[in-house]
Amino acid sequence: MTRNQQTPSPATQAATRAHGQQLLAMRAALLEQIRLQRGGELDRAQVAADHFERREDSSAQVASEREMEFALNERETGELAVIDAALTRIEAGTYGQCIDCGCPIAEARLQASPEVPRCIRCQEKFEQSHPD
Repeated sequence: MTRNQQTPSPATQAATRAHGQQLLAMRAALLEQIRLQRGGELDRAQVAADHFERREDSSAQVASEREMEFALNERETGELAVIDAALTRIEAGTYGQCIDCGCPIAEARLQASPEVPRCIRCQEKFEQSHPD
């Protein structure tokens, strides 16, 4: 803990532990979803080979399905990275602090989305400067 960091109150520590458990549950659920979408116990290479081996599908349909699978994979990978970053902040003792301004993130915001890295003000600035 650095000089500028204060020791969190017991209530804050309990909330952080609760958020950590919620994040771990979210991570496990996402990994299970990914596993099921990939064909259960089959690995990704086997699922892709089986999927793209179907000769009866048109090339347009196969291309469309491939694009959808890549988009889903990118979204899931992004979600997993955000959850892992929040868990890392818990380990580092910086969870609940905005990564941009360092101010505390409102508890209600963390309860709604425990993975958020920014306070509302900084998130709005970020979204304005990074339109997707």
